[in-house]
Amino acid sequence: MTHHGELYLRDFVPPRSVYHGSGRFGRLFPDLAPFASPSEELRKNLLKLGAKDGPMDPKDPLIPPADALASAPGNADNTLNPMMTVGFTFLGQFLDHDITFDPTSSFERQQDPESVSNFRTPCFELDSAYGAGIGASPHLYDKGNKARFLIEKLGPAPDAKDDLPRNSQGAAIIGDPRNDENVILSQMHLAFLKFHNAVEADIRPRFPGTGERFAEAQRRVRWHYQWIILNQYLPATVGDDLVEDILENGRRYYNWREEPFIPAEFSVAAYRFGHSQIRPGYKPNPDLQAAIFDARFGQVVDGQVVTDLRGGLREPNRFVNWNIFFDFGDGSVKRNKLIDTTISTPLFTLPFDAPGNPTAEEPPATLAGRNLLRHLTFSLPCGQDVARAMGEEPLAKGDFAPAVQALKMAERTPLWFYILQEAKTREAGKRLGPVGGRIVAEVFIGLLQGDRKSYLRQHPKWRPEYASHGVFEMQELLHMAGMPGTRARP
Repeated sequence: MTHHGELYLRDFVPPRSVYHGSGRFGRLFPDLAPFASPSEELRKNLLKLGAKDGPMDPKDPLIPPADALASAPGNADNTLNPMMTVGFTFLGQFLDHDITFDPTSSFERQQDPESVSNFRTPCFELDSAYGAGIGASPHLYDKGNKARFLIEKLGPAPDAKDDLPRNSQGAAIIGDPRNDENVILSQMHLAFLKFHNAVEADIRPRFPGTGERFAEAQRRVRWHYQWIILNQYLPATVGDDLVEDILENGRRYYNWREEPFIPAEFSVAAYRFGHSQIRPGYKPNPDLQAAIFDARFGQVVDGQVVTDLRGGLREPNRFVNWNIFFDFGDGSVKRNKLIDTTISTPLFTLPFDAPGNPTAEEPPATLAGRNLLRHLTFSLPCGQDVARAMGEEPLAKGDFAPAVQALKMAERTPLWFYILQEAKTREAGKRLGPVGGRIVAEVFIGLLQGDRKSYLRQHPKWRPEYASHGVFEMQELLHMAGMPGTRARP
């Protein structure tokens, strides 16, 4: 198993199925043709579009370590997103890991989405945290009280910050190893574990049985989590009006026969918009500021060992002051990057191997290159065709930069890149545009509506028990979990 699958095969053409079952991937628009016929020229152009120093690379400065508000020389207008703080990027990544995991598909073999297994259930149920529960995943839970998650410390000092439990080599012992990819995400995973423990402590007097208490705490945590998705994350990402329209008038494109599935248009394209929001670096606390990934990691530069924000380490300063990432009203919060067609420079040198057989003429695929190659392997339609199928006016050729036009990508555009350009052109980068926004919103709401255990199915009029002044958002969850830098909002 790998981060995104690394098998190198060519020339297998899959069928284009129209039936989608739970636990599989599928299509929203199975009748739309692929955005282009596969060819070596097309493949090379996709790699050029997503290459380091290419049109998507803003050439962010890495020395000194990038600040949370640093803007690249060629991207000086991309500083502040008034709709989102920097925490939304990592919340979005956490949500993705909860509903999708595809470690088997390849960048070099065409795939029928229906043939690809999703190693996550297509539900917002926190199986990335809970694993298979206290019976089948006992290593995640405290032996002294199996209804609680196991939590460790970042060091031996009495006042040391909390951390995920780790083995002797620093690897996190959690339900989904991807949630230890970087410090911020690992601490967000920790927040959900600690929120569960806080809920468990709150209900303990009323539920003396371990199994019964665990089940009730899990239900409450899941419903509060789902509330945040529907009432905080999704409105900021796609707009309140679209969320309300889908809830009131129903979904137009995301439908299934029996249970929800994950559409390729969502997982391969629309929901990868978050890659464009990752800043070059962050300052999670006063003692830790670094690039999100640094290719010089472990090297000595100017007498200092280079570090970055990757996970897998147990060090006293690798924690997060959450008032930097979510707005607690104390003036410390930082704003998110606008959604556009650039990807922060550190993401062009990933800390794990790229797939395929790169040559001098064809360098390893970057994160952007991987996203673009998947349009070939999954035979995705172009953004313009999806827009027309939705009754939206497609972007014009002139909306794309000359470098994109030169690569023949401005008239039949890979759906992921189209959605990024649409957000920039139609919404000034503050949120997703009409195509990307509807795909994301319909899938999110559809997953909640299709989950028989979600609050939308079981108790649609439910309101959070742990709301503060009638509000429950990530700020309230983080504060109740006792995470650093949090406080009750006024």
